[in-house]
Amino acid sequence: MPYEDLFPALGAGSRGGHVTRTGHRPSGTKPERSGAGPVPRGALAVVAALLALVVAAPCASTPASASTVPASVATATVAVPASAGPPAARSGTPDGTPSGTPAGAPIGAPYLPRPTGPHPVGTTSLHLRDLSRPDPWVPGVKARELMVSLWYPAKSPGGRRAPYMTPKESELVLKGTGMTGVPADALSRTRTNAFRDASPAGRRRGLPLVVLSPGFTWPRSSLTALAEELASRGYVVAGIDHTYETFATTFPDGRVTTCAACELETDDFGGKAVKSRAADTSFVLAELVGPRSKWRGGALIDPSRIAMAGQSLGGASVAETMLKDPRVRAGINMDGQMFAPIPVSGLARPFMFLGVRGPHSPGSGEDPTWDRDWRHLTGWKRWLVVTGAVHASFTDYDLLARQIGVDLGGALSGPRTVEITRGYVRAFFDLHLRERPQALLRKPSPRHPEVMFCSPETKTCG
Repeated sequence: MPYEDLFPALGAGSRGGHVTRTGHRPSGTKPERSGAGPVPRGALAVVAALLALVVAAPCASTPASASTVPASVATATVAVPASAGPPAARSGTPDGTPSGTPAGAPIGAPYLPRPTGPHPVGTTSLHLRDLSRPDPWVPGVKARELMVSLWYPAKSPGGRRAPYMTPKESELVLKGTGMTGVPADALSRTRTNAFRDASPAGRRRGLPLVVLSPGFTWPRSSLTALAEELASRGYVVAGIDHTYETFATTFPDGRVTTCAACELETDDFGGKAVKSRAADTSFVLAELVGPRSKWRGGALIDPSRIAMAGQSLGGASVAETMLKDPRVRAGINMDGQMFAPIPVSGLARPFMFLGVRGPHSPGSGEDPTWDRDWRHLTGWKRWLVVTGAVHASFTDYDLLARQIGVDLGGALSGPRTVEITRGYVRAFFDLHLRERPQALLRKPSPRHPEVMFCSPETKTCG
């Protein structure tokens, strides 16, 4: 199956709708579909089945060329109007800055809401090489190379906030969308809350570890708001760039890889991708946990308290990782189609589905894989859907797009989607890695009326 049929666009959620394909077609690529057409609904439509948003560009003929871009990425990088400012906050902070707005953030600049935990957040990046296996997407590359970002509680704020993305990565994402009139470094201007290479805080084996896997073509930075929140609450968080599955991954020597996986024509892309991501995750765990950790704070990680969450294809990879690696005690799939079925023997560790109401409601038919695999989750489990959310709502992109005046079709504000994602993901990990009871996960909350608990047996959510 061609890549451009497999991942044609991000959808408009419960609104349904059509997708207009835009951008030029590089020489040698397949002709693009003209005009608008219905969003495909194939069993392997990893992104299309998860709701098209606005635009998609054709896939490239070489890894360095432009390839199909999820609209949530495209809209998140639209130039910021000079008059645009952060959305109104619910309340002020003691220093007069609106809640969720970083102190000193320039008016109109994209920003991530402040994390709510007591710890300042540090971040660093690691370059890891797995010599035991070749790259799954570029067989000529004999070792699998990965870039990993770590977020963690810090002893004190550092002097420099970490960049959201490099200017070159922002340029490649924007070029891939075929957008014009946008500053090349627009996405890299997003203001974060983590301090680069700040000293980690904690006691030996005192910090649980959470691995985050992003959606297909999206970088690890797309889950930064969630990562910063967890780190501020005392977690170490590892976000993985799955090399050659992203539009841009930058390595320390200056190399920038792009989406070689976008070019593949296979009927089992989803299955191959989740297996590859499971192998990536297990390798990263081996490099972080133990006496020879590649991170200077590795001794702070508790190897008995490891969990994973992912969005879209990253979410689809969580169960596969748990089945392959018993170190991963609990997992969350955020709006991802389950490409690798959970076997009849089942998965007995805690697992949570968190998705868009409608497409991921029980019995909807748009993604039957959650219904299929629910019965094989034999441990603690929840199936939650969010009314008014879209596919990008579980990432930073819904928030960033709204800040610059772009509507992705959701009915919730950008800060609200971040608040919901942070709150329910944090509650899940606090329950299963820290054994702290969580009322939020027992029944619907009047503080979060958008979040519904689903019963696949009765095909209802409430």
